[in-house]
Amino acid sequence: MLAASCLLATPAIAQDAAAEASIEDRLDRLEAMVGALIERMDAQQGEMDTTKAENAAAAELAMAETRALQARQAELAEQISEPKKQEDKGFRVGNTTIAYAGYVKVDAISQRTSGGQVGTGSIVRDFLIPGAIPVGGEGSGFDTDFSARQSRLIFKTATDVGAEHTLNSQIELDFMVTPGGDERISNSYQPRLRQAFITYDNWLFGQAWSTFQNVGALPESLDFIGTTPGTVFERQPMIRYTKGGLQIAVEQPETTVTSPSGGRVLAGDDALPDVVARYNFAGDWGSISAAGILRSLRVRDDDFGTGNDSAMGYGLSLSGKLKLGSKDDLRFMATAGDGLGRYIGLNIVNDAAIDVTTGDLDPIFTYSGFAAYRHFWSDKVRSTLGASYFKADNPVLLTSNQVTDESWNALANIIFSPVAPLDIGIEFMYAQRTLEDGRSGNLQKVQVSTKYSF
Repeated sequence: MLAASCLLATPAIAQDAAAEASIEDRLDRLEAMVGALIERMDAQQGEMDTTKAENAAAAELAMAETRALQARQAELAEQISEPKKQEDKGFRVGNTTIAYAGYVKVDAISQRTSGGQVGTGSIVRDFLIPGAIPVGGEGSGFDTDFSARQSRLIFKTATDVGAEHTLNSQIELDFMVTPGGDERISNSYQPRLRQAFITYDNWLFGQAWSTFQNVGALPESLDFIGTTPGTVFERQPMIRYTKGGLQIAVEQPETTVTSPSGGRVLAGDDALPDVVARYNFAGDWGSISAAGILRSLRVRDDDFGTGNDSAMGYGLSLSGKLKLGSKDDLRFMATAGDGLGRYIGLNIVNDAAIDVTTGDLDPIFTYSGFAAYRHFWSDKVRSTLGASYFKADNPVLLTSNQVTDESWNALANIIFSPVAPLDIGIEFMYAQRTLEDGRSGNLQKVQVSTKYSF
């Protein structure tokens, strides 16, 4: 019985063992499948991470390219709009925009001089020339002249030469310091060239204000210049490079020499240009310019019969315009150096004197400056109060004592602008010139002006 039972149980046990083995195999296969699935998922996750990183990098690159494109579009839009702005004041011929500006100015000037009469038609009756104030003669009464010759015309061009470059030009004319008529019948005056230059990117070629002069510091005056004795004032041909606030230029050379009798000789023998460097600083507070100049002064034997000689001239100038409050400002200039004569105060003294015994050039040291305060009484009324001074260290043994030792002036004005382009003003000025021998002469002037700017 027992044997029979064992025989009957043996197949069942075998079946259970086989089933257990089959389950274990299935579990092993299942584990293998799960492991393979996990490995596959890990691989896919790695690929997804790589793809995500690649997509992020591509997106960042696309954003950078988009920003660069937007910046370029803005730059092109600005370059396109600039000629359009000029077209508003001018007209277009081909790919060149021609614009114009200027003003019409009428002056009524009444002045007297203590040291002699100023002749009719003299430019000294048009504006202050410190070195020409009469000294030693009989004083004059008040002489009155009317003139519109300071009226000015400015023509500008801007040519489209592509997005990478700019090409502009400017020509400026007025009618000052020229003959052509008189006060008797026509009051006609010939036009004269003030400025004529080309700008290509950072370069300027042509006649313009000297780099040694800061035009932005000049005070607002009815007189043509105003604080003339203390002012660097020069226009001449040049080549100038500008990069940011830095300007470097080579400019027209011209040596003026004082003869032993005190006269002026224009040698015309210059070989090297005047070299000027300047840096401009600007901010919400205003602007300041610092400039330096080097000059090669030169004479030849045919000037004085003393042989050939040369000497170095140099100078420094600091000038600026400082904002005071919301509208007022203070303008100033201080200049000093050897051989600067023709640059200061309309050539009050010359660049150098000549020693006829040795043939040596002796540069003349000068220093000068001005300050002017402009105050707005209201939106339509303003005034300027200014003063300037000039001093020369003449080698009197070489120049005689008949040359200018010092000069100064002071002015005050009030200007009314009923509408923005129209100015109506009155100005009072006193100026004095003193010679090396101690004699002096003064000039007193009242000027009424009306100017319409366009």
